[in-house]
Amino acid sequence: MAATPSTASLTTPNRVPPAPRWRWWHAAAVGVAANAIGSLPAGYRGDTSYFDRLNTPPGSPPGWLFAPVWAFNNAATLWSNLRVANLAPDTPDRRKALAYEGISWALFASFSGLYFGLRSPVLGAAVTVASLGATSASVAATSRIDPKAAWGLAPRLAWLGYASYVAVASALTNRDEFFQWAPRHR
Repeated sequence: MAATPSTASLTTPNRVPPAPRWRWWHAAAVGVAANAIGSLPAGYRGDTSYFDRLNTPPGSPPGWLFAPVWAFNNAATLWSNLRVANLAPDTPDRRKALAYEGISWALFASFSGLYFGLRSPVLGAAVTVASLGATSASVAATSRIDPKAAWGLAPRLAWLGYASYVAVASALTNRDEFFQWAPRHR
């Protein structure tokens, strides 16, 4: 029996989309690399009490909260990045979104070395605010091509908005060993 238009869907196998070029292990490698670079002994002295000794503004989170928040933010970000990376290469704004994410990952990887390693609340604030800007641009570009992927970046965007307040206020009220700067007290 020949397939007719009405029976074609019953006899023609469904077209299977090609396998994604970028897989979960590629995303995991990005996350592991960024976290490994961020925790190199040369850049992180391992002094977990440093943050607890700082003057922080009202509403600041306890130091122990950063690790679980960033674990969640990174997992959601990697999921989003993987979705965008697997879009067709000629998708408008795909390269732009991935470039902003590359900037965000570089800033993430540099934070611990600059903030903890150099004992610089000023550099920590600069990286945090720059991360907020890069993430905002990434969310804008990603939302035009994959709204679900953009929602995956929303927790990081919210956290960086909050963290920017904490980081800038901390930079203004704490000694910066790298710049040899201390706030004036009235």
